[in-house]
Amino acid sequence: MKLTRYKLGEILNVTRGASLSGEFYATEGEYIRLTCGNFDYQNNCFKENKSKDNLYYVGDFRSEFLMEEGDIITPLTEQAIGLLGSTAIIPESGKYIQSQDVAKIVCKEDLLDKNFAFYLISSALVKQQLSAAAQQTKIRHTSPDKIKDCTVWIPELSEQKRIGKLLRSIDSKIELNRQINQNLEAMAKQLYDYWFVQFDFPNEDGKPYKSSGGAMVWNEELKREIPQGWSNMSIGDYAPCKSGYAFKSKDFGGKGLPVIKIGNIQENYTLDMTDSQCIDLFNKTLFLAKRYDLVIAMTGATIGKFAISQSNYWVNQRVGRFDLGDRPLSRLGFLFNSLKQEYFREQVFQIACGCAQPNISAEQIDSISILKPNDVILNQFNKLCEPLLELQSENYLQIEELTKQRDELLPLLMNGQVSVNSDLSVYKKRRGKIPSLTLNHVSDIQILQCKCIIGIKTVHYTL
Repeated sequence: MKLTRYKLGEILNVTRGASLSGEFYATEGEYIRLTCGNFDYQNNCFKENKSKDNLYYVGDFRSEFLMEEGDIITPLTEQAIGLLGSTAIIPESGKYIQSQDVAKIVCKEDLLDKNFAFYLISSALVKQQLSAAAQQTKIRHTSPDKIKDCTVWIPELSEQKRIGKLLRSIDSKIELNRQINQNLEAMAKQLYDYWFVQFDFPNEDGKPYKSSGGAMVWNEELKREIPQGWSNMSIGDYAPCKSGYAFKSKDFGGKGLPVIKIGNIQENYTLDMTDSQCIDLFNKTLFLAKRYDLVIAMTGATIGKFAISQSNYWVNQRVGRFDLGDRPLSRLGFLFNSLKQEYFREQVFQIACGCAQPNISAEQIDSISILKPNDVILNQFNKLCEPLLELQSENYLQIEELTKQRDELLPLLMNGQVSVNSDLSVYKKRRGKIPSLTLNHVSDIQILQCKCIIGIKTVHYTL
């Protein structure tokens, strides 16, 4: 495959956004101003910025700064390490305003495919050049001219189109799985709220308990009314929390099982084990988190953050693991959704406050009170949650595998070591077809329909 050398400025245009006056920032409005918070630089995609509450803009601006669906953007300010060179695609027309910290990328269509450009700008080659040329201040900056000055080597347009189509297909499947999981999680939460917050679980006649006049009693420990016959229990009664192991730095390496540290626990209740360290030849299963186990951060600013383990991992110190028994999936649903409740976070912070470094012990977590339904309702809830959690897990594993394949393919495709056929099959130069990468199915996005019985209601979710 022939590669041609260009400066980015020869094959695309880069424009800076508008300087928007702070006096017109607002908490509601028609238009949202883009910021660096709209870049999910770890997954290289667009995200809604939830870090600020004044993201709307109610002042005047030129129409050229109103973004269209499919526009490619890249940040000009590095507010987090790794942000420069990341890319995102605008999901909706007529909603977002390009601000001065965001650059818009427009391809010269006779030279550069749009999908290919999305991955080219975020490739290691371009990121390294942007990093080297960035202004060395506390917060580093780049500019449209510095982006255009980056040197790249690209294949002919037809090959670009095949590469871009393949990579976008993989990312589309990844995004679809994420959307499915968000809907599955929403279904479980809706079920939990309906049964254990509103207390409209089905009574003996199949009718909503509280709405049908079911008896309620005051629970002093929980500070709320609960159904008659129900009570409270400590988390330790349901699933005792076990502290992780104090691994020594000399024990970490590249072989063995990855080790969960606090930084691996994400806000979306998942683990990011990218670049995690491993421990080999360790046999203390007490410190092993298995698939469907829950782990929780016990120290620092993110104390109380928790996640579902999707594989076998060792648990490091200051990370706790809830013991859900030999079949964790069958008991996971209730605990997972109970820990999402505001009263759980409040109790964690209340226990941990007063220290320079917030800390909570496994024993203190065990002592936190949660609702104790009767066994019939509890088992019914967990049984309904089980297939939702199982499907979520399968989707997460598929996301991990597709992400790994994409990240392995990307540099090979960009430097010409790998080519793509018209049917999106992948070939390695001079060595034939890569058998492990059968990616044609990725572009065949299916419509998923999920049903969840919520009391006497049936809720349908369609993607």
